[in-house]
Amino acid sequence: MTHRALLALTLALSHASPARAPAPGRSAAGLVKVADLPLPGPAGRFDYEAFDASTGRLYINQMGAGRVLVYDARRRRVVADLPGFPGATGITLAPESGLAFVSAAGSLYGRALGRGSVRALRLSDLSTIAVLPAGGFPDGSAWVAPLRRLFVSNERGGRETVIGGLPPRVLKTLPLGGEAGNSAYDPDGRRVLVNVQTRRELALIDPRALTIVRRVALPESCDHNHGLLVDEADHAAFVACDGNARLLTLSLPDLRVVQVDETGGDPDVLALDSARRLLYVAAESGVATVFSVRDGRPKRLWRGWVGPDAHSVAVDPATGLAYFPLADAGGRPRLRVMRFTAPGN
Repeated sequence: MTHRALLALTLALSHASPARAPAPGRSAAGLVKVADLPLPGPAGRFDYEAFDASTGRLYINQMGAGRVLVYDARRRRVVADLPGFPGATGITLAPESGLAFVSAAGSLYGRALGRGSVRALRLSDLSTIAVLPAGGFPDGSAWVAPLRRLFVSNERGGRETVIGGLPPRVLKTLPLGGEAGNSAYDPDGRRVLVNVQTRRELALIDPRALTIVRRVALPESCDHNHGLLVDEADHAAFVACDGNARLLTLSLPDLRVVQVDETGGDPDVLALDSARRLLYVAAESGVATVFSVRDGRPKRLWRGWVGPDAHSVAVDPATGLAYFPLADAGGRPRLRVMRFTAPGN
C-alpha cells in the first residue's frame, strides 16, 4: 500500500457493490467467486496478508481497525482476532524462527502516523515477544531465511530497517534516498531488492554486509515502482508501477526489463501461485489481473473487477484459492474467496 493511496483512502470508503460473479462450480474463464466470508470488527481498510502453507492459516492485517486476523482456510473460520496493531501494514512469516513480523504505522483515520514499529509474534501462541522501532511508516518486508534477517521498507522515512537475532533487535537502518516501496529477497543473487519508488530505481542490498551495493534505474514506462515479487523458479522479478498501472518483468540475475504489461489502476500487492504458475496483481481500483508465468514471460489470462478496494491478495498453494479481503462489502468487512478457472474447466 502506498502512502499516496493511504491519504486518499482515509476519506470515506467506497460502498460500490461488486459485479456479479459466476456461481460456484460454473465454468468460466477467469476468477470465479467461491465464497464471501464475514470477518469480525467494523468496516476498515485491509493491507497485506501472509499464507502459512504448513498450517493452512491466513494472516490478514486489518489496517483500519488496528488488528491482525488469523483465518483457518481449512475450517473456513477466524481462529484469532488480535487487537493492538494500530495502522497494521506489512506482515511476513519467518517459519525458521517460528515468528511472524507485523509492521504497524502507528495509527490511522484522523490520528497522526509516524511512530512506526515492527512487532514479532510467536506463531505457536500468537504472543508478542518484541516491539521494535521502525521509523515513520514501516510497510512491506522481506525475510532472508539463510541469515534469519528481516528487511523492512520504511516508506515515509525512505529507509530500510534490518531486524535479526533472537530475541529480535534492530541491526541497522539504511538510507535509500527516496520513498521505500516493497522489498523482496533474491536467493540466487543473495541480495535484497528494494523499490525506491520516488527515484524509479531498485536498490540492491547485501543482506550479510548490510550495505547498498548497487542501484538499478527503471525505465520511464514505470511510474512509482511500489509492488515487488521475486519468482525464484522462473528467474524473474515483477515490479508493479502504481502511478501508471504497469507491470514490469525483469530477468534475474541481470535485472533487465524484458516485458511491460498493463494492470488494473493503482496496482499494489502481488501473489504467486507457484504450483499453477499464476501471478496475481491486486489493485486499489478493485481490478485484479492474472498472468500465466513461464520462461520469464508473463501472459495475461484475465483482468476484471473483484471488489471495492481489493488491493491485497494471497494464494493457498494447496488449493489454488485466492483470498481478497474487502474493507466494506455491504457495510461490513468480508473475505472474498476466488478461484481461477480456465475456459471449459
